[in-house]
Amino acid sequence: MSSNSENRTPTELSIVIPLLNEEGSLEPLYEEIRKTCEPLVSSFEMVFVDDGSTDGSFEILQKLHRKDDRVKIIQFRRNCGKADALAAGFLKCSGKLVVTMDADLQDDPGEIPNLIRKLDEGFDLVSGWKKKRKDPLSKRIPSKLYNRLTGRLTGLKLHDFNCGLKIYRREVVKSIRLYGQLHRYIPALAHLDGFRVGEMKVNHRPRQFGKSKYGFARATGVFDLVTILFLEKYMKRPLHLFGLVGFFSFIVGLGISGYLIVLRVLDLIDLSKRPLFMVGVLLTILGFQFISIGLLGEMIASKRQDEQRFSIKSSLGFD
Repeated sequence: MSSNSENRTPTELSIVIPLLNEEGSLEPLYEEIRKTCEPLVSSFEMVFVDDGSTDGSFEILQKLHRKDDRVKIIQFRRNCGKADALAAGFLKCSGKLVVTMDADLQDDPGEIPNLIRKLDEGFDLVSGWKKKRKDPLSKRIPSKLYNRLTGRLTGLKLHDFNCGLKIYRREVVKSIRLYGQLHRYIPALAHLDGFRVGEMKVNHRPRQFGKSKYGFARATGVFDLVTILFLEKYMKRPLHLFGLVGFFSFIVGLGISGYLIVLRVLDLIDLSKRPLFMVGVLLTILGFQFISIGLLGEMIASKRQDEQRFSIKSSLGFD
């Protein structure tokens, strides 16, 4: 990622906070972060990313910015999702260390010193683990399934991939590309990129204001995991995946068709009574199609460039 934030004097710590309709929690969250960070580091910033709120969240953030210029705001024109909100925050933040947390007060800012100490053990990213999670069973059970599946497929064993409370070194947030629902798997993305990822138990609190913004998208997380694995293994060489499937299909189909044609030439069978011949032809055609898809993928990959997917309406506090 590149932005004018690269030219600004870096702060010691950035706290990136995506939010959507969290007007009730913003002022108490600001106070908790301020009280935690002022004695902890020499300089810090709070980067609030308003993901298209329709309540009074932006007005409260403006009030906080006028009161404290360490409060910085990014406002989206519409709701784009948590991944894009985090991507915008990562793009604009200037901290040598970056903490992410949700704006609903369930993540405890008091854990920031512990996260920094854990990061100093040699990690590039430390993810929180909400061991005593204050969420309903409908959230906890799917999360456990996703965490186990993700760990098995990526080789990174964590209890809680999707905890909002994390700390990163600057080079991690500047290298990770987020979109869609990939924020759920940030530790996996960092691990697959070669960064050292750790985990730490953190305090998780009940929601005090509003309601959860998660909907049906939570149930589609497995598709995002497939996306991660595909991008990591085959993004730069899609023909290796589609070509392998296509080649296998083509060879099997050609073998079946060839065998049956030889028998027909020898007048040993009647092809009209052998549906297996149609299977062979179908597999041959599918083989050609998969190879063609792989070649098209190679063309797209060679021309692909990173694009910004979110539209910023306004920002406050950035040089």
